[in-house]
Amino acid sequence: MPEGPSIVILREELAQFAGKKVLEVSGNTKVPLEGIKGKKVVAFRSWGKHFLICFPTFAIRIHFLLFGTYRVNERKEMPPRLRLVFSNGEVNFYTSSIRRIEAPLDEVYDWSADVMSEQWDPAKALAKLKKAPDMLACDALLDQNIFAGSGNIIKNEVLFNIRVHPASRIGALPLRKRKELVKEVVDYSFRFLEWKKAYVLKKHWRIHTRKACPRCDLPVHKEYLGQTNRRTFFCTNCQELYE
Repeated sequence: MPEGPSIVILREELAQFAGKKVLEVSGNTKVPLEGIKGKKVVAFRSWGKHFLICFPTFAIRIHFLLFGTYRVNERKEMPPRLRLVFSNGEVNFYTSSIRRIEAPLDEVYDWSADVMSEQWDPAKALAKLKKAPDMLACDALLDQNIFAGSGNIIKNEVLFNIRVHPASRIGALPLRKRKELVKEVVDYSFRFLEWKKAYVLKKHWRIHTRKACPRCDLPVHKEYLGQTNRRTFFCTNCQELYE
């Protein structure tokens, strides 16, 4: 599943179509496509893992789920979920969830929860964590209402970097650790963006999918933890369990 930084890259890649009219629209999405052809794209936006194509009176939301992909100015052999053709090229979305949003986006999205947004508010994130003392750290980092854009890679790397066991309870973390967690989610997300653009992201993974801890040279544990039950990599020696 693409995480927030990957959606930012898509937003930047499609900037070439901003201000352009849709000349053709097609796809096997169940979302009604009438009313899109001939409309001008006002802007491309992102919120966490959501990619938003903004038209004057509505928006199309793309969520890539676990296996979604896209192609710009090229096509895969499989039918697209949504294809938009412009005078200067086209974009095709595959295996994605497509929705049409009629309400103003500022009423739908809390931009202050997006870890890559200029409106990100760390104080609000800390307040949300305080209200969820029994939540596990591994679940908190995947909660899009707290950290929109944070995904499984970010979760594993952030917890390793701040030396917190993923099964730690949020309420048991000292305040300084909660602050460190909130800061590192944002910092790591922007490093993720830089590495992804340079095609070196995997080279910088310290714990995600690794076999040995780079700090302790001990075997890395792999478990499916928390309510999210997502694949989690951690070191029981240097990542403290707060219970």
